[in-house]
Amino acid sequence: MRVLQPTYDFIPPPIESGSAYYFTTDSGIQYEVKFGRKQHNILNTSIVFGVLNDEFDGEEYSMTNKFEVYRVMSTIVKIVERYIKLHPHINCYEFTGEPTEKEIDKEGRVRLMLYNRYLPNIFGEEWEVKHEHSKSVVSKKVANN
Repeated sequence: MRVLQPTYDFIPPPIESGSAYYFTTDSGIQYEVKFGRKQHNILNTSIVFGVLNDEFDGEEYSMTNKFEVYRVMSTIVKIVERYIKLHPHINCYEFTGEPTEKEIDKEGRVRLMLYNRYLPNIFGEEWEVKHEHSKSVVSKKVANN
């Protein structure tokens, strides 16, 4: 049995199959969670989320240090679970610690370790997790007949 923090209320996309979700924490930090289909395979999706507040100078990957990380991550888990339920044919999700393929820094590694900690809360045994340089890739296991 998994135990998660309570979640923040979130705003889903206006169209149920949309790709952007929003929520605001108790300290006023606004987050966006986006799902982007990969060009080479529309059944593969990248998941990015970050801060929208101007105080972070447009750096969506900012560490906010508002002591809300567990509740933020629980909210992201709920959003991803909802997306998976609405898009059952997606067979691969990618989480990245940095917005680009540049050399990942210490903050990016810590961020990716945090994401990896929550992957079991989102994906069940029918999914396989692979950790690469600056990302984690979660793919549906292929059934052996």
